[in-house]
Amino acid sequence: MNGEQQYDADAGSGVEEMEFNWDEYLEDTGAIAAPHGSFKHVDTSLQNGFAPGMKLEVAVKSDQNTYWVATIITTCGQLLLLRYDGYGEDRKADFWCDIMTADLHPIGWCEQNKKILKVPEGIKDKIPDQEEFLQRVLKGACSAPANLLEGLHRGKNPLDLIAPGSRLELQNFRDSLEAWIVNVVENVGGRLKLRYEGLEDSDKFDRWIFYLDPFLHQVGWATQNGYNLQPPLAIRSLKSEADWQEILKKAKEEEEESSVPTDLFKDKPVIGVHSFSEGMKLEAVDPMAPFVISPATVLKVYNEKYFMIEIDDLRPERTTSQSYICHVNSAGIFPVQWSLKNGLHLSPPPGYPGQDFDWADYLKQCGAEAAPQSCFPLLTSDHGFKENMKLEAVNPVDPEEVCIATVTKLKDSYLWLQLEGSKKPIPDCIVSVESMDIFPVGWCETNGYQLRPPRKAIVNKQKKIAVVQPEKQVLSSRTVHDGLKNQELNSSDSVIINGKYCCPKIYFNHRCFSGPYLNKGRIAELPQSVGPGNCVLVLKEVLTLLINAAYKPSRVLRELQLDEEAAWHGHGEILKAKYKGKSYRATVEVVRTADRVADFCRKTCIKLECCPNLFGPQMVLDKCSENCSVLTKTKYTHYYGKRKNKRIGRPPGGHSNLEVAMKKPNKRRKRRKHFFVHKKKRSSTSVDNTPAGSPQGSGGEEEDDQDESELSHSLAQDRDKRKRKLRTFSFSDDENKPPSPKDIKIEVAEKLQLDSNPLEWSVADVVRFLKSTDCAPLARIFLDQEIDGQALLLLTLPTVQECMDLKLGPAIKLCHHIERVKLAFYQQFAN
Repeated sequence: MNGEQQYDADAGSGVEEMEFNWDEYLEDTGAIAAPHGSFKHVDTSLQNGFAPGMKLEVAVKSDQNTYWVATIITTCGQLLLLRYDGYGEDRKADFWCDIMTADLHPIGWCEQNKKILKVPEGIKDKIPDQEEFLQRVLKGACSAPANLLEGLHRGKNPLDLIAPGSRLELQNFRDSLEAWIVNVVENVGGRLKLRYEGLEDSDKFDRWIFYLDPFLHQVGWATQNGYNLQPPLAIRSLKSEADWQEILKKAKEEEEESSVPTDLFKDKPVIGVHSFSEGMKLEAVDPMAPFVISPATVLKVYNEKYFMIEIDDLRPERTTSQSYICHVNSAGIFPVQWSLKNGLHLSPPPGYPGQDFDWADYLKQCGAEAAPQSCFPLLTSDHGFKENMKLEAVNPVDPEEVCIATVTKLKDSYLWLQLEGSKKPIPDCIVSVESMDIFPVGWCETNGYQLRPPRKAIVNKQKKIAVVQPEKQVLSSRTVHDGLKNQELNSSDSVIINGKYCCPKIYFNHRCFSGPYLNKGRIAELPQSVGPGNCVLVLKEVLTLLINAAYKPSRVLRELQLDEEAAWHGHGEILKAKYKGKSYRATVEVVRTADRVADFCRKTCIKLECCPNLFGPQMVLDKCSENCSVLTKTKYTHYYGKRKNKRIGRPPGGHSNLEVAMKKPNKRRKRRKHFFVHKKKRSSTSVDNTPAGSPQGSGGEEEDDQDESELSHSLAQDRDKRKRKLRTFSFSDDENKPPSPKDIKIEVAEKLQLDSNPLEWSVADVVRFLKSTDCAPLARIFLDQEIDGQALLLLTLPTVQECMDLKLGPAIKLCHHIERVKLAFYQQFAN
């Protein structure tokens, strides 16, 4: 599977790359994380090789020339809590030591190196006969691993010993029991990216496998266990037999310097003896496409440990088979009728006549017998997983991806996982609770690996994605596997999700007027379209993108907020916004059915005072039907602003930002502490500056956080009244404020007017200026780096990118404001 499908991380991907936070995501979804203790392979990987009860020889503190036996009480990273043998249960003499710096050795080291073992003074009276005592306490004792106490491996986590360049042997689990040497390309928390020996210049056949996988072994395993070293059939034809033998000979010569310690594999699951016979029938999940359960046959029995099964395919024209090697503990094999007993769908073999599959008829037709129940291990439901729990899981179609996963169903020891954010949508995956391809929440972040963020938008440029609905069509393992690669839909085809017609594709028409609330630059960065999909989910996604594209996300959330007295004809969804370090949330109404989507989008656009075609099911190609491109900002806002009281969707008596701009800022007022704020009916003359939702995590709310640009003139007057000598700014082209009454009659000037010389600005002045722009989140950087006015005028794009570690987009936006200041400086103060 690895290497068969190569994806472009950008092309055709609908996932918006953004910083992902598990805590916020769990809060938003109301879900809980699967317990860490349910991932046994991860727990094993975190062990440092030392375990409580192990013994070692430690230098005595009071006499550094002598040593005594100590027992490990507990471990913490590279720190060990030790207790000298002889203290019994007395914990008062326990001491911590660092593996890297302490004088620690395995049992027997003193004898080998002629060092003195001597009872410490504190327990001398308790041990009259040292020799007899040592014989008694060391009998059957487990010594700490010598390789972790001495040499290059000292103090290292055992997992870190599997470094890039290390060699291992990997059994071929598709067509034979032969093994071949693999090189470690990458080690991510024990999840290894492996490349076959001889293919150093190609990553097409790379494999991702957890280091505890039963098919992965230390170099030399194949020879010791009587298996041949042969490259897999998939790569064997790439070189001649002589070339492969030469590659093998060279690898064996370098075996010592690239091998890993045998101790690393001591925790691997032990493969037991099976009792399967050739021709037996069973039910199985293909590990290469684990989306359906299918009838299968035991094709071949190799020995008491391994056998091969094949997913049944009755088509006479088939040219390939889906077979793989199993052992008694292999995941995804079940006795006949297991699906029926658990209320699950069994996918009939391709070529099976009819859709109503019956095992009794099928066994009679094939002349085969069912594998008895005794062949299968007992399944348990004692694993800690529950429905709707969240975790991280490998995408079986593209193992390079680790995605957010939700448990949608449980049966015995098996989970059905819905993956979010994968580059290509796939059906729910069936995995064992003991799978080494699932990980606890936060595993990717801990190990520095990219977790695929939740899907923010699906961009369908060339291919239309078919969303599979199991109840509507019967799928075999093969049809799913092939369909993921080949299936396309015409634009006229209906897509069905959960039995309901889904929302049509919603386009963002970037050329249309974005209005006073939405940032034109951020709108341009949005994906071309979202959907199709479930109406509620698609529209929630669209609104979330718009909120994030606003100058003030909290204000847009407030505009969209559902009025508690308005007629509720749709579905209430909780949306969130972040602004100036605070989080806001509110209930927003979205429609449920596709026939209301176009009207919903148009009314929402009008509510946000932007072009009614800015987003919706219609794509604007060249010319907008509203002719919004020829209207200036003030004319357009005035045109729609005059009809505010008549606009559909605006709550009766609702405020407008034009009215807010004409009012003086209100005095500070207390607000009630609550998490959901519903709009209250207010008169047209009243002003409510309350952001939608209260800041989370605080005991209350501060005064209204209006943009400083909106209040610059008022603030200047207030400062004059208080006779404070503070510099102020007035900006006539700041798009972060709604139009003032003057703006309605005159064009907006592009010129920046400064009230003071930037050369004299303090750090606080610079920060204040930035907070009045759409680069307000970057003000903290200027404060931390103490950038004053003189330093501000020296900044250039390369300097901003290098010193502030900004991406190109934010850096260009910031430099635009810096250039405005420079221009104003030259025009106003240079002479």
